[in-house]
Amino acid sequence: MVTSKKVAFIGLGIMGFPMAKHLSQAGHSVSVYNRTRSKSDAWARQNNGITAATPREASAGAEVVFICVGNDDDVRSVVLGDEGILAGIEPKSLIVDHTTASAELARELNELCSIRNVGFLDAPISGGQAGAENGALTVMCGGEQRWFDLAKPFISAYSQACNLIGPTGSGQLTKMVNQICIAGLLQGLSEALQFGKMSGLNLDLVLETISKGAAGSWQMTNRGSTMIRDEFDFGFAVDWMRKDLGIVMEEAARLETSVEVTRLVDSYYQEIQEKGGGRWDTSSLITRLAGNS
Repeated sequence: MVTSKKVAFIGLGIMGFPMAKHLSQAGHSVSVYNRTRSKSDAWARQNNGITAATPREASAGAEVVFICVGNDDDVRSVVLGDEGILAGIEPKSLIVDHTTASAELARELNELCSIRNVGFLDAPISGGQAGAENGALTVMCGGEQRWFDLAKPFISAYSQACNLIGPTGSGQLTKMVNQICIAGLLQGLSEALQFGKMSGLNLDLVLETISKGAAGSWQMTNRGSTMIRDEFDFGFAVDWMRKDLGIVMEEAARLETSVEVTRLVDSYYQEIQEKGGGRWDTSSLITRLAGNS
């Protein structure tokens, strides 16, 4: 637990909104900014917080500024420029970027922050909306130890695990590893459940049984039952996953390493987008197979 501090939170989407709430509940004074002003006004009413008109205004006087927006361009738009975070944040303060973005962007921003004696951590998150709401996210960080030590007590307000993986960019690279694992796992789970369905098995009983063995996973436990019931109107959207997998494939090209399964699963997600499932949960991969049965 840390002493009450002034912090700022930029980006109040389905992840940022509850994350900022946890910071407020931990006793911190939280100033928020969101591109859609009505959302930041609603957050401030519900959490006795402060609404700022710009990222610069939100960051003024904050010891730590948290960001959770959509992509590289969104991060640049709130960090740079006359009304950006760097225009308002004070030296020796810290920016923690929870956006899933490129490692290249993390290194770019770290360099700009260093020039101004401001700390920077790339700190993408995993755990979905439920993890954010329950304060049980996993946070993977890249940056210097001293900045991680400053950030971790704050991050603990909404996380169950938070590790410094390595230098700047390591957090984003770890999130890429995470998304590669999820993509392949969900395709395997989809094929397995469709196979079980076509075999005439009781899938509820199958899941109850195999989830306790070597095949068990978070996806099986939390998505298996909804997959067999064709329920996808929740969770981590296909649109977001394709954004993340695009980052993975760009980085893989730079590293000259193969991500063949990831590339294939990304093409499957494209099919789901094209039939109107862009906002469905990533477990909707199974709909491709069900449609072919």
